[in-house]
Parts: sequence; C-alpha cells; structure tokens
Amino acid sequence: MGAVTETRVAFVDVYVLRPRKGGKGGKGGSDFDVLALRRGANGRSPGSWETVHGHIEPGETPVAAALREVREETGLVPARLYNLSRVEAFYRHRGDEIALVPVFVAFVDEKTEARVSGEHDGAEWLAPAAAARRFSWPRERRALEDVLSILGSGDAGLLDDVLRVC
Repeated sequence: MGAVTETRVAFVDVYVLRPRKGGKGGKGGSDFDVLALRRGANGRSPGSWETVHGHIEPGETPVAAALREVREETGLVPARLYNLSRVEAFYRHRGDEIALVPVFVAFVDEKTEARVSGEHDGAEWLAPAAAARRFSWPRERRALEDVLSILGSGDAGLLDDVLRVC
C-alpha cells in the first residue's frame, strides 16, 4: 500500500471581537469591531492580514490553543470564548497533510487594545465589512459571515449553552 495523506487537527483560528465604543452590540455585528493582524516581514505570507491563527501544540486541546494563541499574538485575555461550530480544512502540500482548523470567537472588553507579537507588525480594529475586505484568506471572510450570523448580537442566543466555552 502506498503513502496515505494524513488528516489531523493542527491549527486554530480565533476571531477577536470587541464592542465598538458607544455601541450596543446590535444585530449583524454592526456594533462590534474585529481584530485584523498583519503578518511581519520575517514570517510566512509577509504583509497579509489575518485573524489570530496558530498551531495546536502536542497534548493541547483546540480550546487551550485558542486561548494561548490569543494571549501570545495579541496580549489579550478573552472575557468570553465561543466555539463557532465550524472546522476549516487546509491542505499542506509540503507535508502531504490535510490540517483541520477549529474556529473560535473571543470577545474582549471595549477598552482593550491589542499588542502585536513577533509574528505580526500591525493590528487594527475594523468594522466587520472592512475586516472581511482586509483578510487575505477567503476562508476567513466566509467564517466571519458565520461569526456575525451566530454571535452578532453579542452572544449565541438559543445556542449559547452549546457554543460558549468560557
């Protein structure tokens, strides 16, 4: 039997939202800003914009990885974390691997400011439509639609007991 492409849960994506100053957290996410991070010159995809994204370390759960990556990449600690009930797939040709990417949403406080890690050289809080235009990966633009659909009111409504992690 020949080589078989491996499939594994390898990364997490985390969309970081904060209430827009003076906003009420209304329908469609219009009262939330979305954090966009610009990749630095010394890493992969320099100059591209993305959400928080990172590896799941050995022995780590996707939830623990999401919380760690938010802290490492932005210095932020989420007030609430949600499982978006979405898993992306990404083919990594160099390792012949299909990486599965659980998607999370982190809400932070209104006055919170992000700092950038060594991976990034810029961070901006943007209105959802502007963030969608800024994100380099189409999967991030599509996932942001789900973020706003499910959590645009500030919580998951009737789904909160299932999707809220902490």
